[in-house]
Amino acid sequence: MNAVIYARYSCDNQREESIEGQLRECRAFAERNNYTLVETYVDRAMSAKTDNRPEFQKMIKDSAKSLFDVIIVWKLDRFARNRYDSAHYKALLRKNGVKVVSATEVISEGAEGIILESVLEGYAEYYSAELSEKVIRGMTENALKCQYNGGFVPVGYTVDENKHYQIDDLTAPIVREAFMMYVNGRPIKDIVDFFNGHGVLTSQGKPLTKTSVSAILQNRKYIGEYRYRDVVIPNGIPAVISDELFSLAQARLEKNRRAPATMKADIKYILSTKLRCGDCGGMMVGESGRSSTNNKNYHYYKCANAKKRKCSRKAFRKADIEDIVIQHTVKSVMNDKALYNIAGRVCEFQNRENTVIPLLQNELADVEKAIGNFMKAIKMGIITESTMARLSELEAQKSDLKVKVTREEIKSAVLSQDQIMYYLNKLKNSDISNEDNMERIVDTFINSIYVYDDKIVINYNCWEDSATILPSNMGISSDFSVVGEPKHWHPVGCR
Repeated sequence: MNAVIYARYSCDNQREESIEGQLRECRAFAERNNYTLVETYVDRAMSAKTDNRPEFQKMIKDSAKSLFDVIIVWKLDRFARNRYDSAHYKALLRKNGVKVVSATEVISEGAEGIILESVLEGYAEYYSAELSEKVIRGMTENALKCQYNGGFVPVGYTVDENKHYQIDDLTAPIVREAFMMYVNGRPIKDIVDFFNGHGVLTSQGKPLTKTSVSAILQNRKYIGEYRYRDVVIPNGIPAVISDELFSLAQARLEKNRRAPATMKADIKYILSTKLRCGDCGGMMVGESGRSSTNNKNYHYYKCANAKKRKCSRKAFRKADIEDIVIQHTVKSVMNDKALYNIAGRVCEFQNRENTVIPLLQNELADVEKAIGNFMKAIKMGIITESTMARLSELEAQKSDLKVKVTREEIKSAVLSQDQIMYYLNKLKNSDISNEDNMERIVDTFINSIYVYDDKIVINYNCWEDSATILPSNMGISSDFSVVGEPKHWHPVGCR
């Protein structure tokens, strides 16, 4: 697994660990966990209170290039000190398939802090999904009327003022001829030259290529079929060619189509960075192997140190251990009482998180008190030029403070308890067979997982105690019993 190091040194704290010290510990962490270091990003004399850090921004941009899977930091406050910046950039990195891990902190972050980040990201995702559903509903209504729904207009068609497809008298005959050429054995290259020789362009104004011609030959719109998602309407638009000609073209395409190379599946190891070896403390990393008896691929979690023969921990089957962890989490954590408790803690944490607003509000209260005193003096007839000048200054200061408070409240984007419960209930009722939902559950509720030969120990973000699971047959069956069910909820930093 490829990794990069991000190190930062702030000029406002001279007792802070040096860049060199940070790099040394991060490299040692990478070595212990079998990460391959491919790059190092360093911001010197830069505060994490702002995201305006050149190397940090370069690293975020590079994450989209699929060059690395993990960002290693000395401590998580090297990455960001602003909860909302942290949530934003971690969400962006997650979309790029990159995770942030700490070289020196076993606890990834404070309990409510982790849940808050996940809630902020998850709520935004659900809002986006609901917005998308509304858009889809509107486009489905258009589809039922066989109206144009955006995207490329196929060669041979135009769209009228009522958003209906109409045959283009200039290019439709060329499309018919192209189908005839293909059915009669002409190669696609000749058809590309035929289109370009007639000056035909795509709806984007570009010359046709082999890819675009192949798409034309497979486009069912040319036989009058309108299609949008699940809406399929035969004869919904004017046909350019006959069904028979289209069928002959598909028969030749099928005959010439070569079986695609078998691509390696993109396997997601949802417990990555959370799962650790109970013997040596090293991270359990994803690994796959092919059976010599049935030629099937199998996927495991294996101790990174065991891969280097520095630990004797055996591998555990991916599906089994993920199922054990998810099932226990759903059963023990994702119930109404637990989720309500979490939502309340997150609300409290949000209110504590912003220290600027209380200071501004105290300052505003002092200014309003001073204005009140001046107004009393004026009523008593104590009116001087200096009194009026000072009153004017205080009024301007009051207006400025109100603006600052409003800006901070907008910037903080505090979620209500109802909004947080909405997200948590969505997560509770989600399909846990879906890997994305499984990953969200792990990221939200689980701090770390330690595996032994005879048990699994899960440290949750919201429990004071660890949960110990005793599977009946580790690595094979997901039947398990729980020993020492945690009895106490704990706010922050329980471990």
